[in-house]
Amino acid sequence: MAIAVTVPSSSSFLLLLNNNLFNFPSCSTSSSSSSSSRGRWRGRRGRGRISALFWGSKNNDMREEEEQEQFSLSSTVFADLADKELSKRVINVSAVSSISDIPSAEWDACAVDASGGHQKYNPFISHSFLSTLEHSGSAVKETGWTPHHLLATMDSTIVAVVPLYLKTHSYGEFVFDHSWANAYYSYGSPYYPKFQSCVPFTPVTGPRILLRNSPFKDQVFHFLLSALKHLTAHSHLSSLHVTFPSQDDFHQFTQQGFLPRIGIQYHWKNRNYKNFDDFLMDMKQSKRKSIRQERKKISAQNLTMKRLRGYEIKAKHWDSFYSFYRNTTDNKWGTPYLTRDFFHEMGSKMGDQVLLVVAEEGGELVAGALNLIGGDTLFGRLWGCQPQTYYPSLHFEACYYQAIEAAIELNLETVEAGAQGEHKIQRGYLPVTTYSCHYLVDEEFRKAIQDFLIRESSQVKLVMKLLNDSGPFKEGVI
Repeated sequence: MAIAVTVPSSSSFLLLLNNNLFNFPSCSTSSSSSSSSRGRWRGRRGRGRISALFWGSKNNDMREEEEQEQFSLSSTVFADLADKELSKRVINVSAVSSISDIPSAEWDACAVDASGGHQKYNPFISHSFLSTLEHSGSAVKETGWTPHHLLATMDSTIVAVVPLYLKTHSYGEFVFDHSWANAYYSYGSPYYPKFQSCVPFTPVTGPRILLRNSPFKDQVFHFLLSALKHLTAHSHLSSLHVTFPSQDDFHQFTQQGFLPRIGIQYHWKNRNYKNFDDFLMDMKQSKRKSIRQERKKISAQNLTMKRLRGYEIKAKHWDSFYSFYRNTTDNKWGTPYLTRDFFHEMGSKMGDQVLLVVAEEGGELVAGALNLIGGDTLFGRLWGCQPQTYYPSLHFEACYYQAIEAAIELNLETVEAGAQGEHKIQRGYLPVTTYSCHYLVDEEFRKAIQDFLIRESSQVKLVMKLLNDSGPFKEGVI
């Protein structure tokens, strides 16, 4: 069976249809040929069966999001309690269009319990952080992130919340599904809008179903998981994606039909170090020498490093950092989702949870790195510097070495340095596994993507092994 199809992309798209592998190249055809191709493809779509999916292009088929109907579900759940009158409860699940519709104290109570207590608290799932994304115009409908958060109540008390967004693109997620969107497009089906449960623009692992501790905790979790799947189908969406969930959430989602996916990040671990030199003594001699040479370059360039927290961070610092951030997005990412107001409001709301590393030259701010502190972890997030400037090794100093020094000083266990970057390994950051879960309504696409993810997973595990085998630490340290 031969199928002609035009895929408007910058790379080829591969699809295995009815056990035949097709390669759809990036070259465009004439308008008449293109029209004919689309007609033949759509005429056959009822008989086509997708069998496998491979990486493809990065262009997206997008359609305007539809207004979502009011959503609510309820169910009676039971717990094994001595008092039979108390063992029965009704759970109600509904959706809200803004996190501001949920009291901050109740949202944060769910987030703290879901994190395992204040000592493990994840600042990115706090009401302060997520509401700042909305209030500042960063994660809103106009940027393709329409809030659609779920809340579960029992006896009028909020017992769980889920950060959820209706998305019209795949940017700002750090788990890449552009080729899946292209597959839907080529098949004549829309991929967007889709649901995404995550922290926007933030590749940080944490719980996604935020539950209060109660005898009904397990029942609420599974009912909310079912509600998410029901809402996706009820809204006629292609899919629901849960990115960077905790490992516990990951296992529970995948047990309920979500497709598992793994990735790699690089984290630093504090082995009860007294200071930075103590950490260096665990490194191989060549790595230790390289790091010391990099750090010497900072003073040689007359740069001064400072770590600022809470009230020490003034409006001028945020204005400068915003310009650094815009320089980074203009040169690298292209889309500055975070607004100037986001940084000012976040700093005001989150206080000492914010650590801003700055570099000064002659009293002038020239670069900065934004970090958040939560529980036992320092989370590195954003970096930027003045336009048209380059300071050798400053990026490594501001983002990695200052973070390590801060973690040792504050007695924190971990530094999470964000997404990507094998260059972090030789600086003491080792690979760790990250997770995501994917629910696709169409069964044939689900099977094709499942096959792809199985192959991808085996490659990720192989890379993890190779990276760990060539680590920067002395033998016996890890």
